[in-house]
Amino acid sequence: MSKAKRTSTKAESQELSTLRQIPTPRLNLHELDAIRREMTRVYRDMRCGKLHSQDGTRLVYVLGELRKMFEVCELEKRIEVLEG
Repeated sequence: MSKAKRTSTKAESQELSTLRQIPTPRLNLHELDAIRREMTRVYRDMRCGKLHSQDGTRLVYVLGELRKMFEVCELEKRIEVLEG
């Protein structure tokens, strides 16, 4: 059996070269609830197939790291107030 190779035409090549990337909206992740909402959105996108699970897992991992950092900073502030 021979495999048919797909060859792109000059018109397809031009069309691909003129595509523009649409900027994503900036997310406000300055509170734990906002991070939780974004994690939920990513989860829903993975469940309905809008987002590949590998990409979603990476995003949720980064959001989890942001959550940890936010919690540590908040605890440091509270300790300073108690000690101060």
